[in-house]
Amino acid sequence: MPRELDLGAVLTALAHPSRRQVVVDLVHDTDDQARACGSFDLPVSKATKTHHFKVLREAGLVTQRDHGNGSTLTLRRAEIDRDLPGLLGLLLSEDASRAGAEHTPGGLPAPAPAPAPRTPHRPARPGSTQAAGTT
Repeated sequence: MPRELDLGAVLTALAHPSRRQVVVDLVHDTDDQARACGSFDLPVSKATKTHHFKVLREAGLVTQRDHGNGSTLTLRRAEIDRDLPGLLGLLLSEDASRAGAEHTPGGLPAPAPAPAPRTPHRPARPGSTQAAGTT
């Protein structure tokens, strides 16, 4: 019988945004085709990608196969759905809401309202008792 997924290991693996993005990219492929490890667009070095793939593999989320000078990842969708039902749906929902935020102008939240205008500074009149440089 295949091993059951450990919730703690899965949540630890998914805590990093780059690893979560790899899983989301694999979830979007409903045919569950193997995907070349080099095809993931992550803003990290090759060594860091390798580390992320290892964490995902050890958590049981993906299988990795070596093919000469490259390797591929496949999502373990059936096992994830069996042991952690709804997890993949949550990841897709998070991805969709993040994608919606990226489509706002500039991909940023609306700016905060401008602060209320301050009372304009009026220089002291000549001969006043107010010390120079204070208001």
